[in-house]
Amino acid sequence: MGLLQFLVAFGALFVSSVAGLGVDPSLLINVFKDFSPGADFKGVSQVQGFHDESRAYLFQGSSRSVRVPEETAQRMLQKLRGKSEFTVAVTLKQELLNSGVILSIHHAEQRFLELESSGQKSEVRLHFQAKGQQTHTEIFPYTLADNQWHKLSVAISASHVTLYVDCNRIYERVVSVPVMDIPEDTSLWIGQRNSAHGLFKGVMQDVQILVMPQGYITQCPDLNRTCPTCNDFHGLVQKIMELQDILAKTSSKLSLAEERMNGLDNCYCERTCSVKGVTYREDQAWTDGCKNCTCSNGTVQCETIVCPPLECPDGSVPAYVAGECCKNCQPMCLFTGQELVEGDRRAVHHPSGLCLLYECKQLTVDFSVCPKGHDFCAEGNTCMEHSDCLNLEAGASCSCKEGFRPLRSDNAYCEDIDECAEGKHYCRENTMCVNTPGSFMCICHTGYIRIDDYSCTEHDECVSEQHNCDENALCFNTVGGHSCSCKPGYTGNGTICRALCDGLCLNGGSCVSPNTCMCTQGFTGKRCETDIDECSEGFVECDSRATCVNLPGWYHCECRDGYHDNGMFSANGESCEDIDECKAGRSTCANDTVCFNLDGGYDCRCPHGHNCTGDCIHDNKVKHNGQIWVLDNDRCSVCSCQMGQVMCRRMVCDCENPTVDLFCCPECDPRLSSQCLHQNGLLTYASGDTWTENCQQCQCLQGEVDCWPLSCPPADCDFTLVPEGECCAHCVSDPCQAHSVRNDITKTCEDEHGITRFSGSSWLKHGTECTLCQCKNGHICCSVDPMCL
Repeated sequence: MGLLQFLVAFGALFVSSVAGLGVDPSLLINVFKDFSPGADFKGVSQVQGFHDESRAYLFQGSSRSVRVPEETAQRMLQKLRGKSEFTVAVTLKQELLNSGVILSIHHAEQRFLELESSGQKSEVRLHFQAKGQQTHTEIFPYTLADNQWHKLSVAISASHVTLYVDCNRIYERVVSVPVMDIPEDTSLWIGQRNSAHGLFKGVMQDVQILVMPQGYITQCPDLNRTCPTCNDFHGLVQKIMELQDILAKTSSKLSLAEERMNGLDNCYCERTCSVKGVTYREDQAWTDGCKNCTCSNGTVQCETIVCPPLECPDGSVPAYVAGECCKNCQPMCLFTGQELVEGDRRAVHHPSGLCLLYECKQLTVDFSVCPKGHDFCAEGNTCMEHSDCLNLEAGASCSCKEGFRPLRSDNAYCEDIDECAEGKHYCRENTMCVNTPGSFMCICHTGYIRIDDYSCTEHDECVSEQHNCDENALCFNTVGGHSCSCKPGYTGNGTICRALCDGLCLNGGSCVSPNTCMCTQGFTGKRCETDIDECSEGFVECDSRATCVNLPGWYHCECRDGYHDNGMFSANGESCEDIDECKAGRSTCANDTVCFNLDGGYDCRCPHGHNCTGDCIHDNKVKHNGQIWVLDNDRCSVCSCQMGQVMCRRMVCDCENPTVDLFCCPECDPRLSSQCLHQNGLLTYASGDTWTENCQQCQCLQGEVDCWPLSCPPADCDFTLVPEGECCAHCVSDPCQAHSVRNDITKTCEDEHGITRFSGSSWLKHGTECTLCQCKNGHICCSVDPMCL
């Protein structure tokens, strides 16, 4: 069977198994089967669902906390950990205009997987964790909050995401690859993001996560297919190529490991000892001067040699021999009643002042005049390590160095004196004696400083500034150390203190000192609560064809009506060019008039000799000149026909008018039930108020909070970076600093093995376990993961 036939058969078998044979339980997370949010949860009740084959639950109210118990959540999430292909499926009926979270898997601020439906913005939002611990948000314009039943599924296959609604494929996009490195204490919430926000209102049934990209088939079996798609085929080919590469590398490693294992079969591993450059094996013994030593488990153990009593025959006496520790019997010479052995010398001074040197040579005593200034030590001596040679008048002599004691009577061999163990040291209070070769040291106890070589006193780390307290902490000296305590207005453990700000700093601001916030660019105010309107305050000068639009934290020059951008996206709007409404068929001129294009607009002109009505064509309907109407799909917009041109504007809100439409004018809603609580729980917003939080634009509408990703200006470059404390990406020239890369597959890299790597691919550097390298448009960027070390 060829590769293509195999892949087609494999794909068909896989898809048919999903639809026809059921789903492997190890690949299915059926939330409402393993978790029943019934009477135990306030604001949730079991109701009639879309069908009777499974339980359905009604989510209502604003005081509920539907969090899956930790043990159950961990059992569910274990199936999802490390996966990049999965499907989220749910059958739901959401209340009209409600904005809420269907399912949320998050750990602190990290949203690993969250599905959200906004009735206020008519959007479906998918949030997930991408590389670099960045939260990626994909927005699909679609209205689910219409109080009707819908089958919703979002299928993710690596970098491919597809949205299905009521068994229709609505969107298909390429996105960042999700990273499901889910920590153990991650939370799983149903119908809300947390206990206070993202409250879904409506009915949900069959909430499932299927660890497979074709999980939507369980909702819509009619979508089954007999052949894999191009995406399936490409994915399978890629997997097989990766498996071939892994197999080749694994085979090579196994062969090398086998060779090494065969070599180890004949090896015996033991710990050795190294002394004076010589290596000794386990249990090997040797003599070191006047000590017998043994290597035991890698440690040298020595004992002083005990010399046996020696009885010498006549004509010989006990004497030391070079290279041996104990005395041997040596022939002797007699000199004035003294016993000398071969090489011994004696100097004799006569009354006349003459000095004669007598030496025992071959059992005979010879004499000569004493040499003046002669260096006997240089001729050779028997003094060993830790023993000094002394040059005397009649010859050389040995003397143990200070801190050593003799092992034999001639001082040729000496051993270290352990002053600490024998109590021969001078260390005083607050110190610890440590033996050293020939001496000792007095080490100060922790928290004390040295007075002299033998004594220490308590150390005031606070006065000497040798402490680890934060600059915003108070230092208190203690016996043997110190303690730290944060100053008033700061919080922390003393070594790290952070300023406290009343009400917290908003819009990405950071608290730099008590009740003082440092705002990010584009915001001001004590708590950074006020957006700087760069347009009204004259900071911006847009081109005449563009108008300045203020946005939270920034601004941009947007093309005026009648203009569109030519694709260059210049910052000041210079790239705006006129739209030919007549040529593009975007005019509203009636059939009895002629459209003339103008710079930034058009004109409906009546041909000479004709009597024109001035009517307009809007949504394929005739609107008479002067007619005013409300848009069918937007009751808050009013349009009018003026001499062939349709003019539309938002309804003007008059909060003094008791009949004002609160749907179009939420800022006129005085009811307390229409107010919203800020995410920090300390601020209250009226209906219609907007604010930014964690790089999201939030709005309060009739008691419900809806947040969506903050819009950012386009960054038209290959390498972008989001600076700390900001929300929008900036262009950078160094690819290794970039958080995001616009990958160009034609720009490849060559790794240390000579293997070609496509842009966007990553690999572990050869010979390391913690250095990860990545190809970024022809540039290799490597970094060490500190958590791996």
